[in-house]
Amino acid sequence: MSLPASWVDRIFDKLTLTYGQSFLRRWQDIDMNAVKSDWGHELDGYERFPKAIAWALQNLPPEKPPTVLEFRNLARRAPEDEVPRIEPSIAGKARIAAELARITPIIEGKPPVDSRDWARRLVARHESGEFKATRASLAMARDALGVAA
Repeated sequence: MSLPASWVDRIFDKLTLTYGQSFLRRWQDIDMNAVKSDWGHELDGYERFPKAIAWALQNLPPEKPPTVLEFRNLARRAPEDEVPRIEPSIAGKARIAAELARITPIIEGKPPVDSRDWARRLVARHESGEFKATRASLAMARDALGVAA
């Protein structure tokens, strides 16, 4: 999803009126549809917060026209009730919980998991006959464990 094209057109109209050719010259050798498409992509979600865009347009930097990333950062500095606050998705919350679970022992000073467990498991499974590891895999595992072949 992107910011609607009509919104991007209006932003470009305002920036062109404010900065004139210095704004348009920035993309003189680039397809304008591609530029506007990128602006729509980078400003995705702001259609729910038109006041943030309006605030950014009213507080443009006087020295030079903004890039899309500068404009987005300007919109993010709008008063708090006008800026989108994106909540993490359920998948994002699950990932955050998993990462916190992974680093909590480190933060609490508990010893980290031995990074050579993979090598021990590979050698043990090979030696038990559960599966036949390749010579290269066995060599790497034994090397990690400091065991001679």
